[in-house]
Amino acid sequence: MNPELEQRLDLIEFRQQLLFNNDDYSRLLFEYNVTREQSDAIYDLFDRIREQLDNGETVHHGSYEQSIYEIVSHHQHNYHFAESIAQTLHEQDRYTEAFETLYGHMPKYQQYLENHRSE
Repeated sequence: MNPELEQRLDLIEFRQQLLFNNDDYSRLLFEYNVTREQSDAIYDLFDRIREQLDNGETVHHGSYEQSIYEIVSHHQHNYHFAESIAQTLHEQDRYTEAFETLYGHMPKYQQYLENHRSE
């Protein structure tokens, strides 16, 4: 099969799976036109962040956002996208330590975190 056709078919199948999943994270990926490869790379990034935190290393939202822009280049400098990825995973209790470290110090997330912890 033609490689370009295979790539297009994979994109369609991935987007269909996102619709079937019908959760907030899948809807976010669908809305922002994230591919399967980009999605896998985002998970790899969060795994690396988790590993860095486990090793006592410092992580900063600026470097996280830059990594997200490199993965999903069509959202370059869209910090709302980067924040939404981290927050949506946090809402699903996935990679909670990453979001809390990257954005927990920001005043705009204080109320959200207080509400999330009390649930």
